[in-house]
Amino acid sequence: MNETPTILIVDDNRPLADGFARALPEEYEVLTAYTGKEARESFHEDVDAVLLDRRLPDVSGDELLDEIREGEFDCRIAVVSADQQSSDLDCDTYLTKPLAGPDVVRDTVEDLLDGNVSD
Repeated sequence: MNETPTILIVDDNRPLADGFARALPEEYEVLTAYTGKEARESFHEDVDAVLLDRRLPDVSGDELLDEIREGEFDCRIAVVSADQQSSDLDCDTYLTKPLAGPDVVRDTVEDLLDGNVSD
């Protein structure tokens, strides 16, 4: 992991994605993508953790998840969705929207970076 952890937030709901970004401490480098295409352009090998919505208008979050895993990148992924959890997703943890508040975002990212995650 880099000295400054990089977090990628992917959600087509701009206010929600921006709220997730604001919930994270300043010691993180936070990238925000509002479409699957933007996520593809923003993702790089130094991304340490991803908060990924499943429902995106152009590319599904499931497809992005598969692409990241197939690329064998060393990052942790939390799927954040209003959809019911699917057992076939290769994510580190799954959060169901709506989230209880900014503490959930902060705690989830910290757990992802520390490796304290559960399916």
